[in-house]
Amino acid sequence: MKLPLLRRDLLVAARRPGEWLIPLAFFTATVAIFPLAIGTRPETLRTIAPGVIWTVALLSSLLSQDMLFRRDIRDGSLEQLLLSPRPLILAVLAKAVAHWLACGLPLIVLAPLLAAWMQLPAEQLLLLLVTLPLGTAVFSLLAVFAEAVAAGASRSRFLGGMLALPLCMPAVIFAAAAVAGDAPAAPLLLLAACLSLAITVLPLAAAGALRASAQGI
Repeated sequence: MKLPLLRRDLLVAARRPGEWLIPLAFFTATVAIFPLAIGTRPETLRTIAPGVIWTVALLSSLLSQDMLFRRDIRDGSLEQLLLSPRPLILAVLAKAVAHWLACGLPLIVLAPLLAAWMQLPAEQLLLLLVTLPLGTAVFSLLAVFAEAVAAGASRSRFLGGMLALPLCMPAVIFAAAAVAGDAPAAPLLLLAACLSLAITVLPLAAAGALRASAQGI
C-alpha cells in the first residue's frame, strides 16, 4: 500500500473536517430523530433500530465519497498516479483505507451512543459493533470503485453515489439481518463473504476503471 498517499489523504481530511463531519452529523441527526418522530416505545425502537442505523450509515458513506478522486483530478495527482510505474491497485487500496478511517471509523465510534438512544439491547449492540467494521469497509471499497468508474464524467457529480447505492444493498441487508435476527451466524458469514469479494475484486476493477477513464479526465 502506498503509505505516502494514505498519509496525504488523511492530512487533507484533517485540514478539511467538513468533508467527514457533515456525513457524521447527518448520521447522528437522522438516527436520533427516529425516536422523536415515532415515539419512544422500546419494542418499536428495537425492531427498527438495526435497519435504521445501517441504512443511515450507507447514506452517510455516500455523502462522503464524492471527493475521493475529484481533488486528484483537479490538481493533477491522478495523472501522476496513472503514469507511475508502481501498481495502481496499491493507490486504490490506500484511497479505500483513507476513506474508511475518515468516514467509517467515526461511525463505529458513535454507533454505541445511537444504539443506546434507539433502545438496542446489549447483545444486539455487540452484533452491531461486529458488523459495522465489515460493512463500512465494503462501503469504502465500493465508494472507491464507483468514483473510479465516474472519474471521467466530471459533469456527473452524483454518478458515483448512484452507482454505489445498489451495490451496497447486499451488505446492508446482511448486516441488518445479523443484528436483528435470532440466528446471526449466516448473515455474518454472508457479510464477511461480501467483504472478501470486495477486497479481491474491487481494487483491481477500480484501477482498471481509472485507466479506462484517463482519456476523459
